[in-house]
Amino acid sequence: MTLAQNWTPESWKAFEARHLPHYEDAAELAAAEATLATYPPLVFAGEARALKKDLAQVAGGHAFLLQGGDCAESFAEFHPNNIRDTFRVLLQMAVVMTFASKKPVVKVGRMAGQFAKPRSSDTETQGDLTLPSYFGDNINGIEFDPAQRRNDPQRMVRAYSQAAATLNLLRAFAGGGYANLRQVHQWTLDFMGRSDWADKFSDIADRIGEALDFMEACGVDPATVPQLQGTSFYTSHEALLLPYEQAMTRQDSLTGEWFDTSAHMLWIGDRTRFEGSAHVEYLRGVGNPIGMKCGPSLEPDALLKMLDTLNPAREAGRITLISRYGHDKVEDGLPKLVRAVKAEGHPVVWSCDPMHGNVIKSDSGYKTRPFDRILTEVKGFFAVHRAEGTHPGGIHIEMTGQDVTECVGGAVAITDDALGDRYHTHCDPRLNAAQSIELAFLTAEMLNQEAAAQQANAA
Repeated sequence: MTLAQNWTPESWKAFEARHLPHYEDAAELAAAEATLATYPPLVFAGEARALKKDLAQVAGGHAFLLQGGDCAESFAEFHPNNIRDTFRVLLQMAVVMTFASKKPVVKVGRMAGQFAKPRSSDTETQGDLTLPSYFGDNINGIEFDPAQRRNDPQRMVRAYSQAAATLNLLRAFAGGGYANLRQVHQWTLDFMGRSDWADKFSDIADRIGEALDFMEACGVDPATVPQLQGTSFYTSHEALLLPYEQAMTRQDSLTGEWFDTSAHMLWIGDRTRFEGSAHVEYLRGVGNPIGMKCGPSLEPDALLKMLDTLNPAREAGRITLISRYGHDKVEDGLPKLVRAVKAEGHPVVWSCDPMHGNVIKSDSGYKTRPFDRILTEVKGFFAVHRAEGTHPGGIHIEMTGQDVTECVGGAVAITDDALGDRYHTHCDPRLNAAQSIELAFLTAEMLNQEAAAQQANAA
């Protein structure tokens, strides 16, 4: 990647910044930024480049992207068991998809930094009291209380510490034996029971074990093959809180490139990707892989301008376009974007976010996402790419390894009445472990169909 022209880590300040919190004490904010600027990077330039290389394989149709994790991480739910359980569900999902498609799966967590959330209003009123809206735990607290709702810059420092601890654990799991394919049977969470999907995963685990036994019998010791002992696992979050991202920006000593060292991959949300956006200005200058949410309001010309701004060199693996339409809009809205990008020859990863366009309010009063709508959007995403001759490159989901009841439906058949049983999210409803595994199997079937169609076309 060539260095961006007329860019500095703080050049975004001359552009329009939407969905940023207002900090009352400028000196306090500057002190927190100065503290973060002296802290070690959370990720390294070489790791971000490795992810970009992996994503270039996805863009070329040779791999698949699985991106998942919390809607918004919280300080209250921070626990090593929660990190472990989400990590192992992502491992299970990746194994299912790899086994079905015979393609590598690039694993990216919405973890170790996914705190901030855009809000439609800066303030919230309850009764006679008006306070700042809850922007995420790295900005203020969720409790409707003047002290908690104060936008506190020191929360960025606490978020950094939690992200560092999370990354430390993820790196240990990914490289320290937990991700060893010999352990594949141990990845199933206890509470999943003997569902059809758990049984199907057990069958795959048996077949993987048989393949490893065969390798060993042929004289290849799986214990000496690094690819079987661990896995590459990357982190990502929405680059929403620009003071934090700027403070975490470092210059690579080897190449002189700037990188946002808060995560391997950053993305721009549907509400912050507009011409003249401070978020776009910031991200155009860092060397990380960049994602961009694409919703119904995005027109092809605006998307092409954005791609020229963010990836003028047309570097493969640099840009992931994450479509988020809703189950009833994806097949009408997505094709025009796919055609425009294909015609211009931009090498992008197309990923499907089937979560954000499918939020409804249940009869019981909870926000939820029906599993059948999530699945319908993924099917529509695959259908569009099959029709356009492009590669459906990935899925981007909000999920957790916890046994929550936040999304209705699926084989576990969570009902409207059951939503209140274990509704723990700080923001939007997430798929639980069983629903995530079910979605992985159903996505794997679509990958199989895509591979069969490609073979038929080649013949």
